[in-house]
Amino acid sequence: MKDLVKCIAQALVDNPEQVEVAEIVGDRITVLELKVAKEDIGKVIGKQGRTARSIRTILGAASAKLKKHTILEILE
Repeated sequence: MKDLVKCIAQALVDNPEQVEVAEIVGDRITVLELKVAKEDIGKVIGKQGRTARSIRTILGAASAKLKKHTILEILE
């Protein structure tokens, strides 16, 4: 999942080398924290959060296939 989010984020931003994804694994839930350059945060979130919602939808479908629950948090 971590590689999936990183690949999508790097394709969206102007500074792909500054994309960082941290994974926090819990008992039932895995949290992925996405950190990008300050000037690229708008590109990852998108207008009215549409891009972020789309990334979360893809992540949810991939997680469901693995029978896990994954949450994406975008950090500033």
